[in-house]
Amino acid sequence: MQIDQEQDPDYDSVKIDYVGFVDPYAVEGMVVLKSDEGKEFHMRAFSGEVAKHISSFGETHGEAAPSIYKMIEEICEQNELVLVKVKIYESGDVLRANLYFTGKKDLVLRNYRASDAMALGAFYNIPILVRKNLLKESVEAE
Repeated sequence: MQIDQEQDPDYDSVKIDYVGFVDPYAVEGMVVLKSDEGKEFHMRAFSGEVAKHISSFGETHGEAAPSIYKMIEEICEQNELVLVKVKIYESGDVLRANLYFTGKKDLVLRNYRASDAMALGAFYNIPILVRKNLLKESVEAE
């Protein structure tokens, strides 16, 4: 699915470049999101469990998806909806996300936790968009 930048001029499409943990006990997760232009957004302060799920979604023999993902999938199937993109943005001091569904009718779920939305984006392999002002130039090690 191609993202129309005219529709979303304040957002850039990103890919999950790295998934890991902030602490040695895997309690706090982190991800690095990277745009096609090489700009990055480092996201942390979410559960290590979500980070583990995001990692497993990219693997061919990953863990079984949590039941909440299966529940969302079943609700979508029964209502002929498909999750087509997520948008991550700042809301005060926290990150939030909107989830965009299309099908019989269009539906937008607003102001959800960014980590959950990003995990759904990874699970369904759909576009993840980040507000451009959150993206920073990559700092490459010398």
